[in-house]
Amino acid sequence: MDILEHINAVHREVSRTGETATVLMRRSYQAEPEELWDALTTPERMKRWFWPVTGDFKVGGSFQLQDNAGGEVLECEPPKRFKVTFGGPTSLLELRLIPGANASTELELEHTVSELPAPGGAGALYVGPGWEGGFLALAMYVDGTFPTDRSPVEVADDPVMVDFNEQSVRAWMVAVRESGTTTEKDLYEAAELSMNQFAPGREL
Repeated sequence: MDILEHINAVHREVSRTGETATVLMRRSYQAEPEELWDALTTPERMKRWFWPVTGDFKVGGSFQLQDNAGGEVLECEPPKRFKVTFGGPTSLLELRLIPGANASTELELEHTVSELPAPGGAGALYVGPGWEGGFLALAMYVDGTFPTDRSPVEVADDPVMVDFNEQSVRAWMVAVRESGTTTEKDLYEAAELSMNQFAPGREL
């Protein structure tokens, strides 16, 4: 796997309004919007590349990731966008699918959190690398390179994926620093914790 190619395929932004921080990501996929939507919202398919999940992705419905976060579906416009709470009412996640050229789709993820564990935009380091791992897994699933004999958790523990996570944390450090939403001290402290979570054993 070309780690640098996948790192460079993602656009990252971090912003802050008061105590609310927002992470914005974009990546293009070689798939029609309908195909990508199905991979993103069908539990049977999601467990192959992302996480076992139960629920119904329609307005008023709810979902639950196994032993992880859950939420309520606030808005849903197949195959264009959906917005959900993720782990609590102060954590809002929106996915937008934009048709591109040559049967491609641009996926845009916006995660807004008003109660972050780190000051300012540094909290992006707790969610950005995790979502980026999901973006990578989705790309592998769409192009047929995601291992069919291993679970997403097993794939995530692969040394190559840990290498990817290390570079992702570093890329998010750049995005946070460029946003001007936190101090260098808070950025470094959050980055250390992020590295321990997503790339154990690696140092900044």
